[in-house]
Amino acid sequence: MVREYSAQRHLPPLESGDRLTRPEFERRYAAAPHIKKAELIEGIVYVASPLRHEQHGKPHSRVITWLGVYQSLTPGVDLSDAPTVRLDLDNEPQPDVVLFIEPDSGGQTRLSSDGYIEGSPELIVEIAASSVAIDTGSKKQVYRRNGVLEYVIWQSYENKIEWFCLIDGDYRSLSPGADGIIRSQVFPGLWLAVEALLNNQMVRVLEVVQAGLKSPEHNAFVQQLKK
Repeated sequence: MVREYSAQRHLPPLESGDRLTRPEFERRYAAAPHIKKAELIEGIVYVASPLRHEQHGKPHSRVITWLGVYQSLTPGVDLSDAPTVRLDLDNEPQPDVVLFIEPDSGGQTRLSSDGYIEGSPELIVEIAASSVAIDTGSKKQVYRRNGVLEYVIWQSYENKIEWFCLIDGDYRSLSPGADGIIRSQVFPGLWLAVEALLNNQMVRVLEVVQAGLKSPEHNAFVQQLKK
């Protein structure tokens, strides 16, 4: 968030459990430069705890590496690391990673005049450690209701990944094929070797996503985005 601390010192502090409107949440967040991550979920503020390397930082970096390769070779698709997303009047999450189709290519989101993502990114990834109850509970329902088409949750303490796809208004789990690969239904060619990612075998992860990028369906998707 944009920090305007000097002009807003009179505001109450931003604290977990506060019930706020989205404009008030943004004002208090902007006035709190010491807070690195805060979210508004169903009108309730959640201020993130400090992030541990093994449970959050390392998984996060692997996801960024995987999705970064896909995005770099898919014109019309963009990637963002922990952006604030204005979903609706009661929900302004800060997902760990979002992958989205650019507005000019027909995506669901738009960029506001002050530079924030508004609307629902096509794919959101959350690294769920201390936040697992929120990520698998209320936040999952918020993403479903707002039309986030695919939602990936990496539960780092359990070291498992769940990938949900929005079908007929509900999230349904995508399972790996016989080859251990999950294939995105929204981003053709976005392939994930699940066990390799979980076990930090990044060479295998990158081999698989590069194979997806060479697939006929990815080529057709790129041509579609160019129209």
